Amino acid sequence: MQAIKLLQLSNLDLTTFVEEELERNPLLERASCEAAGVESLTGAGEVSAEQPAEAAARNAQDAAPTTYTEWGGGASGDEDYNLEAFVAAETTLLGSLAEQLSVTVTSPTQRMIGQYLIDLVDEAGYLPSDLGGAAKRLGATQEDVEDVLAVLQKFDPPGVCARALSECLAIQLRELDRYDPAMQALVEHLDLLAKRDIASLRKLCGVDDEDIADMIGEIRRLNPKPGMKFGSARLQTMVPDVYVRPGPDGGWHVELNSDTLPRVLVNQTYYSELSKKIGKDGDKSYFTDALRNATWLVRALDQRARTILKVATEIVRQQDGFFTHGVAHLRPLNLKAVADAIQMHESTVSRVTANKYMATNRGTFELKYFFTASIASADGGEAHSAEAVRHHIKQLIDSEAPAAILSDDTIVERMRASGIDIARRTVAKYREAMRIPSSVQRRRESNNQQPSME
Repeated sequence: MQAIKLLQLSNLDLTTFVEEELERNPLLERASCEAAGVESLTGAGEVSAEQPAEAAARNAQDAAPTTYTEWGGGASGDEDYNLEAFVAAETTLLGSLAEQLSVTVTSPTQRMIGQYLIDLVDEAGYLPSDLGGAAKRLGATQEDVEDVLAVLQKFDPPGVCARALSECLAIQLRELDRYDPAMQALVEHLDLLAKRDIASLRKLCGVDDEDIADMIGEIRRLNPKPGMKFGSARLQTMVPDVYVRPGPDGGWHVELNSDTLPRVLVNQTYYSELSKKIGKDGDKSYFTDALRNATWLVRALDQRARTILKVATEIVRQQDGFFTHGVAHLRPLNLKAVADAIQMHESTVSRVTANKYMATNRGTFELKYFFTASIASADGGEAHSAEAVRHHIKQLIDSEAPAAILSDDTIVERMRASGIDIARRTVAKYREAMRIPSSVQRRRESNNQQPSME
């Protein structure tokens, strides 16, 4: 159970935990890079057969250690595991934006773009003024990036993800329903406000002295640095757990980031010396437990690293199209597909992909972002991503004739004719999620819009 719990810790949380164990256990010591060793694999399909993480606890020298009671208050049940003990109490700006992204955006493509942009946000809440390179790097269109940016700019705190002060203020004013033409003119000429050229501002805005004074007061009540709500501490750079680089054979080279791997060894020599001198039974029991716990931790850390590498390598193999061509080529992928391919339990894959990051040629992404929903193919071919299916439904409805409104059943028939096997309730669910009215409502609206013959 403890080995499994190690999997879901981020590299920062794991480092903190290991540091505490080094202080607590006299038989643990830091290992050099050469002694620890780091594995890497070339090519996404070359995965060696490793035992699942579930077996790590069983293969430890003895029973799992009993000294790590702070993990779950001494409880043995996994449901009682207190993960919050390893999470910083203060929410970060990037963490808040990522959380809002996960509940707002369902499209895998848009999530990838959104996460990429979020990682560019500075501590004040601003994005770089030029995002031209984002689309090229992600293999997306500039329109795709702009669409996602529009979503991000609706997140809290108001004004976040702006590319300039004027845009930041404009976002906040729209939120307050105060971005009228006069206010827009003021925001677009902030240089005049800085120079205190009120006369020119009043003329540009087309307002009188009282109005311009009120407008300036509104501007000064806005927050020019919305990101500072989360504190002024410098944002930490995200440290990836895995690197993915193009391989010489046209494949992908997947390797662990050695800087994130705690390196510890069991000091067997020290234990041997102590065992000759220890006389009390209590002391012998203490050092025996220390040896067992140290041995277990070394093995569990090694197994954790192997498991992360194995899962990451399979994700790269499955999502080769993304790395080669961009976000438009994300494949439908779920936890079970990866788990079956590498002969692990689905829950193990779920734990591995939590709080782990992969640095790629297209940016750094959390492993879970590579998993997308899918709809089965009607002819037994490759599955279709849920986002592609939603797009297809919208296209059918957008192109329907006013005199031939499509029912959900008709949409199902047309989708199946196109090779997409989908249930009527799924069509209804996707339609409602896109806020598209039912066929009855659309027919009624169409009739109301038709001109009278009288």
